Order: sequence, then C-alpha cells, then structure tokens
Amino acid sequence: MLENPMRHILLVLAALILGVSTAQAKVVGKEVTYTANGVTMKGYLAYDKDIKAKRPGILVVHEWWGHNQFARKRALLLAGMGYTALAVDMYGNGKTADHPDDAGKFAAEVSKNMPVAKARFEAAMKLLAKQPTVAPGQIAAIGYCFGGGVVLNMARAGEDLKGVASFHGVLATDSPAQKGKVKAKIAVFTGEDDPMVPKEQIRAFTKEMDDAGVDFRLTSYPGAKHSFTNPDADQYAKKFNLPVAYNAEADQDSWKKLGEFLDSLFGPRP
Repeated sequence: MLENPMRHILLVLAALILGVSTAQAKVVGKEVTYTANGVTMKGYLAYDKDIKAKRPGILVVHEWWGHNQFARKRALLLAGMGYTALAVDMYGNGKTADHPDDAGKFAAEVSKNMPVAKARFEAAMKLLAKQPTVAPGQIAAIGYCFGGGVVLNMARAGEDLKGVASFHGVLATDSPAQKGKVKAKIAVFTGEDDPMVPKEQIRAFTKEMDDAGVDFRLTSYPGAKHSFTNPDADQYAKKFNLPVAYNAEADQDSWKKLGEFLDSLFGPRP
C-alpha cells in the first residue's frame, strides 16, 4: 500500500529539520572578553564540541559596522567546517554603529592608529591561541570591508599567521609590504564594480605583493559591489544610499574558495 504523499513529504521535512538541528547542536558559540591596553574587548568564540583533536584557529574581523551578528555567523560557519573561530572586537566594549557616519568614525580611529589596531588584533590572536581546541601555531585570519583591510595590514606587519583572506576590503595602505617580512599567504576577494576598491587600487596591490614576493591570490567578481557577502547590504544601500549590494553568487563562490584556501594552509578538515 502506498504511503500518503503529503505525509511522506512532511516526514522528510521533519527528518531534514531534525538533522540540521542535530548538526548545529555540535557547534558551540559563546561570548568571551579580553583586554588590549586596558580596554575591554568583547569577542565571540565558536567551535565544534564533538571534535576532540586540536584544530586550526581562525580570527574573523568585522565590517566597519563593528562586531555584529554577521561576524558571528561567519565564525559559526567556520566552526562547522572544523575550525575554532573567534569573531574579534576591534572597536572595544563590543561597540557597533547603526549609521555610516559613526561606522566611518569608528573605523578611522582604528585604521589610522596602527599601534592600537595591532594591539587589539594581537590580544585576540593570543586569546584564540590559548584555547584548548586550537593547535599551536596554526592561526589564520579573515576580514570583511574594514576587517579585510585590517587583516591585510596585519600580514604586512609580519604577524605570525599562516594566511589571511580579505573580502571586499580596502587594498591601499600607508605601509606597503616589504620583501621577506610577510609570513602569511594571502587571498583577496573583491568586486569589479566596487567604487571603494577601484581598478587602480587592485593594480597597485598586485604590484605591491609581487614586489614583496608574497604568495597571494586575487579573485575579482564581475558586477559585484562593495559588501557583496553581506545579505544586509541591500538594506544599507536603500536606507543610507550607499554603493553596496549583496551578490549571492560572489558570496557563495568566495566562501567556497576560502575553504580551498584554508585547506591549502592546513590540509582538509575531517
């Protein structure tokens, strides 16, 4: 006797939902606090509790909006891929912005003060490194928008990272990479229609990396604008008239390529 088709569909959906819930239950996310030069920083640590072995750690540096849910979601995705991820706080006290004027102010305060940026990044890196789930010396960093510029500058500064990946981050810098100083391999994902990262900036960055002998790869997505990985970008564009837009294809492809990049650094995850 054939099963009722609707009942069968409902059973399948229930099984899928249960499976997803079970898979997600393995990933633990928790708020953590640490300090940098006396300032309290509020981060978010994510890892798969069912993995017993130590694993690589990934720092996630937020957009200019600050440490928000977008950064945390990326940390959770990385945890699901078999990494321990820390969504860092570069502004202090978990400060976030609701308006681009404030976001720009917060970002500039850190970007224009390299000692502060370095101290805050290193404090997060130290916290991640001492986690019992993290393998010694196996740390990389990814960043979005403002955070993309941060991780690139940390690589330029010679931080002890296996690799960094920048998503629609500014590529210009006041401190170009010097030959022999950059330890990290670099991956850059940018949009061809991003007015904040024009073609001249991409050409200058490519020359900078080549001149410094850096192992890097750059992917440029036709039609993609700034913040192409963030589903909230369209909302920001409409509300604040910003030249940003979500691009699902570029988001998915850059995330897939990030996975391949991390595999090249650490080997495939179990």
